[in-house]
Amino acid sequence: MAYIISDECIACGACAEGCPVNAISEGDGKYVINADECISCGACADTCPVSAPAEE
Repeated sequence: MAYIISDECIACGACAEGCPVNAISEGDGKYVINADECISCGACADTCPVSAPAEE
């Protein structure tokens, strides 16, 4: 199950830097996760300072 990024995102980029498969990119006001590339490892959730990424 892929992760999604909630509206709590502060667009700091920590999640994108922590993603081992580069499935996260900057979106409009917040970062977004490409569900087709996400391997559900949780690295993004572990690096996010506001706990924005969560399992879908």
